[in-house]
Amino acid sequence: MSENWNEFLAGHTVGDVVDGTVSKVLPFGAFVRVDGFDGLLSQVKTVSDGQPVRVRILAIDDAGKRFSLEMA
Repeated sequence: MSENWNEFLAGHTVGDVVDGTVSKVLPFGAFVRVDGFDGLLSQVKTVSDGQPVRVRILAIDDAGKRFSLEMA
């Protein structure tokens, strides 16, 4: 797994479909770990902690070092 944000950016772009693991479920969505970083998967009700998921990258905020996801 990449632990460096610049490496993450070099390997991922908006629209990419990637595999990740749900790291935390919250009332507004879930965080999914992709290559060492957690992205927000919003408005999802059918996942649980530790579940493997396939997601699409919707947006990447380089300055904030965060990204948003949707189910693929």
